[in-house]
Amino acid sequence: MSDNSFGRLLRVTTFGESHGPAIGCVVDGCPPGIALAPEDFRHDLARRATGKTRHTSQRHEADEVEILSGVFEGLTTGTPIALLVRNTDARSKDYAKIADQFRPGHADYTYLHKYGIRDPRGGGRSSARETTMRVAAGVIARKWLAERFGVQVRACVSQVAGLLPGHFDWDAVESNPFFWPDAGQVADLEAFMDALRKSGDSAGARVHVQALGVPPGWGEPVYGKLDAEIAAAMMSINAVKGVEIGAGFDAVTQKGSEHRDLMSPGGFASNHAGGILGGISSGQPIEVSVAYKPTSTLRRPAGPAHLRSHAGAGPDGPGPAPPRPERRRRPGHAEGARRLTFPRFLLRMIHERQDLQCCGSWRHRCGGRGDAGHPGRAPVPGRQTAFARQRAFGGREDRLRLAETRGRGPGQL
Repeated sequence: MSDNSFGRLLRVTTFGESHGPAIGCVVDGCPPGIALAPEDFRHDLARRATGKTRHTSQRHEADEVEILSGVFEGLTTGTPIALLVRNTDARSKDYAKIADQFRPGHADYTYLHKYGIRDPRGGGRSSARETTMRVAAGVIARKWLAERFGVQVRACVSQVAGLLPGHFDWDAVESNPFFWPDAGQVADLEAFMDALRKSGDSAGARVHVQALGVPPGWGEPVYGKLDAEIAAAMMSINAVKGVEIGAGFDAVTQKGSEHRDLMSPGGFASNHAGGILGGISSGQPIEVSVAYKPTSTLRRPAGPAHLRSHAGAGPDGPGPAPPRPERRRRPGHAEGARRLTFPRFLLRMIHERQDLQCCGSWRHRCGGRGDAGHPGRAPVPGRQTAFARQRAFGGREDRLRLAETRGRGPGQL
């Protein structure tokens, strides 16, 4: 697995599993002389922490940051900064069933298909716990931006399901558990969340991020666009399903006379561009909105009726369940006799894991032997024969086993 790092001037690499011993990150590129101590991380990590209210997961983590390198006598040295957070409330037993089933809307299904290994420790890289180290790395980035350029970054929740704030007050954001900009709506929002939780359901949300004091000229045109870099950073969060810069998708319904940001000696008249023009910062506040999907792992079960109602769904909505095909019978097969079958998806997984074991590529069917064009890795002794037997299910061994259960001899097969 690659692509666990992000950034160029300040490069961040995260590691660890949600239900493993610890999580951490390495921050490379931080200049020397910036004051940094474990206490600097507490405020931002406390805002992210779960278990503080009934509206979040009840997992309680201490989230104490250990600075392993890159800081001496309270100042950064210019070398890579290694940070570690130990998991103190992993609750691995609560996730024991993850190894035996797929969670809807979760990446453990695609991870298994790509890597052939099922990690029961909360999904590893697909867990929301991974964002803890993004927050820790963000503390360093914000300190550097504030000290060197005077840039300030702030954010709030600007929408939950269909609820929108009546008015916008940044001072109200830190005073409620929802980071909601309208203090008068907090009680209504709590009632909505209580009803949602009681029904066993969840809702999506929109987070609005604003960067103030960004000087003009940051970013590159075409392939190094600042808005593209921001969008890539936001989309790397697993729960994010959409990113808007400035007006975003509202630009579709705006007319040119409305969307344009008129300029005068006094500055811009509006900011529909979100502070970025042609991939380069304009000096205006950078405005970013991020859409988060609702949690899919719910207490509300999805029974057969629910699954049938969504079978064959098309652009116009759910359709009827497709008819089941007639069962084909083999010539000469006794009426009512059952075949020894092997689930196709398990057979495919066996094929893929064998190929991964032999050459590291599920596309290459070398059977563990390798060849001149694709030597790959040497197979594990004894493993090839076992996989070959399972790959060729229905072979002589399986037929012998089936014959014994039916009271027939090998010569009758």
